[in-house]
Amino acid sequence: MKCRHCKNDLNYNLIDLGFAPPSNAYLEKTDLNKPEKYYPLRVKVCEKCWLVQTEDYAQADELFNSEYAYFSSTSSTWLEHARSYTEMIAKKVGLSENSLVIEIASNDGYLLKNFVERNIPCLGIEPTNSTAEAAMKLNVPVIKKFFGESLAQDLVRKRGKADLVIGNNVYAHVPDINDFTIGLKTILGENGVITLEFPHLLNLLKLNQFDTIYHEHFSYLSLTSVKNIFSEYGLCIYDVEKLSTHGGSLRIYGCHAEDNRITEESVKELLSEEISFGLCDINMYTSFQERAYLIKNELLSFLLEAKRNGKCVAAYGAAAKGNTLLNFTGLKTDLIQFVCDAAESKQGKYLPGSHIPIVSPEYLYKNRPDYLIVLPWNIFDEIVQQNSMLQPIGTTFVKIIPELDII
Repeated sequence: MKCRHCKNDLNYNLIDLGFAPPSNAYLEKTDLNKPEKYYPLRVKVCEKCWLVQTEDYAQADELFNSEYAYFSSTSSTWLEHARSYTEMIAKKVGLSENSLVIEIASNDGYLLKNFVERNIPCLGIEPTNSTAEAAMKLNVPVIKKFFGESLAQDLVRKRGKADLVIGNNVYAHVPDINDFTIGLKTILGENGVITLEFPHLLNLLKLNQFDTIYHEHFSYLSLTSVKNIFSEYGLCIYDVEKLSTHGGSLRIYGCHAEDNRITEESVKELLSEEISFGLCDINMYTSFQERAYLIKNELLSFLLEAKRNGKCVAAYGAAAKGNTLLNFTGLKTDLIQFVCDAAESKQGKYLPGSHIPIVSPEYLYKNRPDYLIVLPWNIFDEIVQQNSMLQPIGTTFVKIIPELDII
């Protein structure tokens, strides 16, 4: 396999998680008697441009289809994050009713609805029908297509260029990162700003976040690798912020390379931090596999001990990262009886691979588990708070990443 960006031969593996179905391919009851597609889940490292990338087996239209079940508005924390961002960026960029904001992978309108409320013209680009329909009910205009250079050229002809282009947790999801970046360059106005948010590779390695690896994530990004890609296509990163979202993310601010913006010290400092940590040293990546095995073995030991003691174990959050963890450890309903999720689009379905049933959170109070494993550890505190009534009646919360923690 060659690097998705620079076409260099990929000779180094970060991790091999075996075979797994796509993490968001939730099953109906009738699907349980049908064959299920599994793909290898391996991640490689490019020692030339330092892009970390999943080995390709699944096509994007298989992963992000009309049944795609991830709705951003399910998390109150994420909604507040979106509201706060809107307030900040509107002032920072000087947006008005004469501006144009484009969000790529706009999901269910969780973010753009804030721009609609401010009468700032906006457009969402969202290929999955289920989430796009939800956004349109909020009066968010949406184009149901995948983004790339071709669509960008079409939009420029019809709508003009954008003052602000937003991409939250999409840059890592695109199979052709070069075409996507050219699209960003094409659609960006002369003095426009790009903001992209994505989980930081440094945290993935530092905090054992191997469960954030799944087929829908084609790339695992550092500031170093994104800077290399941007530079190739005439874009510049002039500022960067560290975020707490998704276990530790970056928000980069980009513009045209010919723009006269001054590059902030934050960019130089973070590039230096990545080098110091070892993100440009292939030896940094070699121990990750064994650390994932250690977490797997600790989880299995805990669950087997709970089973021997007659304890009931359930999970909360039918998240993609949870499916990676469950399939890597080979867990089924004998050790985890059910998983709760607040998203109605997932309730009544089954997790891919493990076939654990998904139920509503109310189910917890009728069938109280002794242990509740919170799979989306990035919103652990939010979930514990929402279900605080369980602790006084004997339920113990469990966190797996970065290490097994029984609270």
